[in-house]
Amino acid sequence: MTAEDARTKLKSLASPERAKAATRFFKTGPGEYGAGDTFIGVNVPTLRAVARSFRAMPLDGVSALLNTPVHEERHLALLILVLQVTKCDDNHRKRVYDLYRGNTRFINNWDLVDCSAPQVVGGFLLTGPREPLFALAKSKSLWERRIAIVSTLHFIRHGEFDETLAISELLLGDKEDLIHKATGWMLREVGTKDQAVLEGFLDRHATAMPRTMLRYAIEKFPPDQRRAYLDR
Repeated sequence: MTAEDARTKLKSLASPERAKAATRFFKTGPGEYGAGDTFIGVNVPTLRAVARSFRAMPLDGVSALLNTPVHEERHLALLILVLQVTKCDDNHRKRVYDLYRGNTRFINNWDLVDCSAPQVVGGFLLTGPREPLFALAKSKSLWERRIAIVSTLHFIRHGEFDETLAISELLLGDKEDLIHKATGWMLREVGTKDQAVLEGFLDRHATAMPRTMLRYAIEKFPPDQRRAYLDR
């Protein structure tokens, strides 16, 4: 079970038409956030099915898949890592986390971050120090900042909100729309668990929040309450 086996499988499932659509959807044009990324045209449900077939791949093989210009190969590598950390010992979980943190330059689109950061990063840090998230949140890399905030989804699912709120504060002045969306999404998830906690954050910061971040955060509020926050 090697990286080359996985590449061969993906090539057999590739579609030039889907590849063309993906290059548009993931903004791969000059100056766009996904500039230069390469797609072969394999959709996410298919990638998930292939990942299940290759979930026992050794980490050196997963690393080889991750260190590639082909988007779907990187996506497959991350899905394999997620499957591996759902049931593993602490030693393997740390090895997966270290592999992930050492290769964030290849985790360079929102779908790659969102499919993996909560389980791999959030899952590892749930029972340990959270400082690595704050280092990521201060990174110059858009994707590392997104990893920081999206990783906290794992904490939210366990009823822990402090890191989400603190990192959201750090990202209030971020210039990237993809960070505004991710931060608003995580705040909305906090509100799903405890609306009072979200309202407390909004009461302190709504007037300083980028409009997109605020809209995402209040998406599940009743219309009158949404309008009240938007009109501040």
